[in-house]
Amino acid sequence: MVGSFSASERSFAEMQLVKRILQFFSVLFILTGASTMAVSAPATTDTGFIRMKNQLDQYRKTDNRLGQANALQEMGQLYFHLGNYTAALQHLLQADKLYRSLTATDQLANNLNQLGLLYYYNQQPDLAWHPFREALDLYKQSGNRAGLAETYGQAGHLYEKQGKYDSAFYFQQLALKEARLSGEPVALAKIYEHLGSILEDRQQYDSAYFYFNLSLNGYRSSGKLVEQIEVINNLGDVVSKGGDPAGGMEYARQAAQLAQQSEEKYQLQSAYRDMAQNFAALHQYDSAYNYLEMSRRLIQEIYAKENAQQVSLLQTIHETDKKNVQIDRLNADRRLHSVLLIASLLVLALLAIVAFLTVNRQKLKIRNEQIVHQQHQQLFLTEKGLMESELQRQQLEEASLKQQLEIKSQELSSHILHLIQKNEVLEEIRNGLQDLVREDKRDHKKALRQLLQKISFSFSQDSYWEEFRIIFDKVHPTLLARLQQQFPTLTQSEMRLLALVKMNMSSADTAKLLGITPDSLRVVRYRVKKKLQLGQEESLSSFVQTLA
Repeated sequence: MVGSFSASERSFAEMQLVKRILQFFSVLFILTGASTMAVSAPATTDTGFIRMKNQLDQYRKTDNRLGQANALQEMGQLYFHLGNYTAALQHLLQADKLYRSLTATDQLANNLNQLGLLYYYNQQPDLAWHPFREALDLYKQSGNRAGLAETYGQAGHLYEKQGKYDSAFYFQQLALKEARLSGEPVALAKIYEHLGSILEDRQQYDSAYFYFNLSLNGYRSSGKLVEQIEVINNLGDVVSKGGDPAGGMEYARQAAQLAQQSEEKYQLQSAYRDMAQNFAALHQYDSAYNYLEMSRRLIQEIYAKENAQQVSLLQTIHETDKKNVQIDRLNADRRLHSVLLIASLLVLALLAIVAFLTVNRQKLKIRNEQIVHQQHQQLFLTEKGLMESELQRQQLEEASLKQQLEIKSQELSSHILHLIQKNEVLEEIRNGLQDLVREDKRDHKKALRQLLQKISFSFSQDSYWEEFRIIFDKVHPTLLARLQQQFPTLTQSEMRLLALVKMNMSSADTAKLLGITPDSLRVVRYRVKKKLQLGQEESLSSFVQTLA
């Protein structure tokens, strides 16, 4: 009939309307609360922030670096749950720096996992991989099985959210292996939950149900109520998607009952939303709309409550920062006042010290100058006395040497005179004997010849010359020795000639002393000049007199 609808058409229209409403509230859920709830921790009040801030300040005062790192990480997580990712990143990076300086391996790895999660929720999944990989390396070094399980699980969850289910399933299997080895039931239950979620996305509902059920048993054995409610909701979703909305409804009711008992409003609104979907699948659209509306109201209530908590917490942070600024300013003023006071006292003390040192230094300088003057005076007198004594000693020594030299010269002159007289006598005897020989008398000729030979032999004896040499060396200590060393070809007779030349003896006396004729003396002088490498025009006497 025109203008009217059949019952089946009305039912279809109602079903489409409920579906649109469900889709609308699902989008609303995502835009308002889901993104926050997905990472939200149990409600954190401004009191908790103040506690963390006070702990951090106390740790800084006591230089407890590990405590500082833990407090910074906790505050970073708080900012993360509030959605202030910039502040969260700053605190986590500060904690990272401290953990690295302390070589706190497990704490550093846990902080890296927090950084990876932060990058993921800040829409930077590529940056999330580096912290996860480093955390894996650190946990492998320390052999922390539970840490490896958590990190593998987070990496697999990241792959799941990117739609890379094969990689996600692979990493969750690695996480499952480590969780089993660690013996941590909560970690194992979480991995089972991740595996169930992957299989649910791949529409493998029976396998998903199996892993969700294992996860539920693990949470129950550990007493984790909130996690139990979440997994029960997941079981209901899997059952409903598997074609049994009535069975899914039972799980949703069970989750709603536990959420009401524990006053977990987020889990309650999730259960109401699942119940609305199940009622819609059972074509009970009024009930579906009713539970969807209840879910929406809870979302708004949760959103308003969390906004109020965030505003209150941000106000607390602002007030705390404001007080800290005031305290820092007061401390700075106090420090400045103390510095100025100390500086003034130091300046006065320095001035007093400088004045004291200046006076003492002046006194010391005058005293030292007096001492130095006295020392110089004493030194001058001492040196003067020494110089006078030395001068007297030198004068006495010089007089003694002159006296000795004069004595030696006299001895040498006397000895030479004696030699000359001896040689003159011998010369007269020789001349007389030669006259006798020339008379040619046979009776005394032989005897006289022998006497002449003895006299001639006496001319060649060195006894007198040895005495002369000793006295000459005392007057001229090194002359003959140096001549002998420099001109080794000189004979003893030639050395005697040079000694007599040094004595300024005349040629006649020299010839008599050497027992040779003047002509022979000239020959000897020529031969000596040649050995001394003197030129024809050079004087032998001048050369010898230049020798010391």
